[in-house]
Amino acid sequence: MAAPINYRHLYYFWVVAKEGGMGRAATRLGMAVQTVSAQVRALEQSLGHALFRPAGRGMALTEAGVAAMTHADQIFQLGEQLPAAVREAATGQGRRLAVGIPDGLPKLVVPHLLQPAVDGTGVRLLCHEDEFDRLLGDLALHRLDAVLSDRAAPPNPNLRLYSHALGEASLAWFAPAALVKKGGKRFPECLADMPLLLPTGHAAVRPRLDQWFERHGFRPHVAGEFEDSALLATFGRSGMGAFPASRWSRAELLADKGLRLLGDTPELVEHFFLISAERRIQHPLVQKLVQGGREVM
Repeated sequence: MAAPINYRHLYYFWVVAKEGGMGRAATRLGMAVQTVSAQVRALEQSLGHALFRPAGRGMALTEAGVAAMTHADQIFQLGEQLPAAVREAATGQGRRLAVGIPDGLPKLVVPHLLQPAVDGTGVRLLCHEDEFDRLLGDLALHRLDAVLSDRAAPPNPNLRLYSHALGEASLAWFAPAALVKKGGKRFPECLADMPLLLPTGHAAVRPRLDQWFERHGFRPHVAGEFEDSALLATFGRSGMGAFPASRWSRAELLADKGLRLLGDTPELVEHFFLISAERRIQHPLVQKLVQGGREVM
């Protein structure tokens, strides 16, 4: 059986790697350089591999060092979260749920996807919006509990991530009332005469939209493309053009008296996933999200 890791040695290694050198690490730790160096060497001896190599006047991580750093990052970032988690549990502030929301995910469907977890009391929801790949990296480092997405996580040998289907929703088309009054054709032919607002390639549904236009034989007049779906809907409401949105967003969009429903496109479907860093989900709120998704599929 392997000897247990000395976490003090691991911590000194982690600081050296973060600071980029023994001297800067020693200053941060308030210790002598020789002491820090000895602690790192002790960790290397216990692991049986060199973790640093010379690089010019400084030092760089070896392949073994990169692997050690990946695990050390997870360990000490979780450690930084521990006081807050204990305080919240002890004071009854409720369970925390940190969720990543990619730029391309339709924002109007996010409340629907999160509803199973936030329906109860005492849930503290933290939503982080960023690029999809960066959110997956944060998830792998356990900075997030889950990522919601319109696509499954791509295969990556460096990231152990698991995709759980939450459901699917067809698209409908909406337009400002002023544009609808000008048009004389029926749906979907009327879209050929309207300025359109579309998601960029950040959204998984964009290629399906382009194929749909081709099948109907018209080239869309694209007035705007948006990475952020909430911004897309905002410009649509302002009168800039017609736009597609999930059927789950219908009630909210039609509450705006300036918008009209042009028509449904059941053949255009968005798929939604919850991505976790573990195959068997332990977080009870994330379990609720997956179970809730199965019930609506």
